[in-house]
Amino acid sequence: MTKSKLSAGDIIEARCTKCREILNHRIVAMVEDKVVRVECNTCNGVHNYHAPPVAKEVKVKRIASPSKPRSVSSTPRTPKKDPVELEREEWASLQPTFQPDRALPYDMNGKYQVRHLILHPVFGLGFVKTLIVSQKMKVLFKDGLKLLRCQ
Repeated sequence: MTKSKLSAGDIIEARCTKCREILNHRIVAMVEDKVVRVECNTCNGVHNYHAPPVAKEVKVKRIASPSKPRSVSSTPRTPKKDPVELEREEWASLQPTFQPDRALPYDMNGKYQVRHLILHPVFGLGFVKTLIVSQKMKVLFKDGLKLLRCQ
């Protein structure tokens, strides 16, 4: 089977930018032997030529030869802990050191420091973990880590 040389007016398959499918197109413009613009035979839209994707070859996995043993790690992988569970464990470890009577009432315009204990009207007792430059702080509550506004 021989390929004939393409020229303007020939029909070619291309990806249509309007229809979003691979359809028949008529060649409108070429530069040397390269197709540049086409017209969709379905929607009559004229656009740059987009070649249809080429089907990739399916790679077959080769089975490792028995003469080369694969290196096996002596320690099994440990699954990562859930962040929520880690926050609960941290809360449980810090809670005995809290002095609720010394907790500052939370105010959006208040100034706080790391390790301050605050009393939030909704979330309850909280421990200031980090201060963020943009007037925010991360506070650890019994329900988890919350981002609160501060000065």
